[in-house]
Amino acid sequence: MADDAELLIAGGGMVGLALGIACADAGLGVILVDRQDLSAMLAESFDGRTSAIAYGSRLVLDAIGVWPDVAAEAEPIREIRVADDGSPLFLHYDHRDLGPGAEQTPLGYIVENRVLRRAMLARARALPNLTLLAPRTVAAMRTTATGAVATLADGDTIAVRLVAAADGKDSPLRRAAGIRAIEWHYDQIGIVTTVRHERPHGGVAVEHFLPAGPFAILPMTGNKSSIVWTEAKGLAPRLLALPESEFAAELAARFGDFLGRVEPIGPRFAYPLSLMQAERYTAPRLALVGEAAHVIHPIAGQGLNIGIRDIAALAELLVDARRLGLDIGDGLASERYQRWRRADSVALAAVTDGLNRLFSNTIPPLRLVRDLGLAAINRAPPLKRLLMRHAMGILGDRPRLARGERL
Repeated sequence: MADDAELLIAGGGMVGLALGIACADAGLGVILVDRQDLSAMLAESFDGRTSAIAYGSRLVLDAIGVWPDVAAEAEPIREIRVADDGSPLFLHYDHRDLGPGAEQTPLGYIVENRVLRRAMLARARALPNLTLLAPRTVAAMRTTATGAVATLADGDTIAVRLVAAADGKDSPLRRAAGIRAIEWHYDQIGIVTTVRHERPHGGVAVEHFLPAGPFAILPMTGNKSSIVWTEAKGLAPRLLALPESEFAAELAARFGDFLGRVEPIGPRFAYPLSLMQAERYTAPRLALVGEAAHVIHPIAGQGLNIGIRDIAALAELLVDARRLGLDIGDGLASERYQRWRRADSVALAAVTDGLNRLFSNTIPPLRLVRDLGLAAINRAPPLKRLLMRHAMGILGDRPRLARGERL
């Protein structure tokens, strides 16, 4: 059977689209299948969230030709302030502390998800090597001696060398491949909305730890901020059901008055929070990317960033294998992908889970220890610079795309 393409991607979210763009831009034949109409994902009502794009992720998006269509609507994060509830001790990251020449290098950016999707979809549609099939569904996958065959729900089949599962945390392809996952659900809900405030935020992101979980204020363009409000699962539905004025009062009590009067201006969204780690990221002719491989707590805003690092690594390995005349799905590239990516995502999952547990309680001795820890890091410039560079995604063995280089 002749191949219909070299790579099939199941899932047209931001990670799936980015992988398709990266590979197709470098010459691979790619088919992307998603169960939803991709254009419907551009509506604000589909996803009201914003994403924190680390500086290293911005380099990836630049290298695959997406960032130019995002830049005008991306707000640079110039400072991050981390504070514990009611404590005078805090941690302050400032991009200028990175050293000489860092004045123009922000720690990252805040971008609305619909803006990212719009730019990615436009770029994907412009690539002749990338075929978008949506709304369609991958119903099954089987391997052959030389590749894989995906069967769609309507009975059509697609023959490829490798399938990339970007089909979310409940990935049907991961389950069908027999890849087990470690998973639990937090007793928390993420409430997301947008606010307008009187005074400019100056590109400062605030992470305020409250007993129920972190309350993040993320700077958007103009005098607006995105709110990611972690609340107890039992209380969140009641907050979401409040009339506008009462919801605004509850939000303002947590926000504070440092930016003047605060007014909610966007719809309210609620997302259950969970953690998941696949025991393996690969199976014969299959590679997991993004939330099909890992889900972490949003406490550090790194969820999309580790997905972008996944696609940067996998795309590089696949493109290099093809240029050497190798079969991109024969297992070598996939095993190298797992070794490259799994340690990073497992470590980040452990850190975010630990931070959430550490700060989401009111035990006095523990509060004292964590507050002293924040203050100690704040007074240790070399350690603070190291942590900033790690959060920016510019440390370690980075793929070429994450260094801003094209494949």
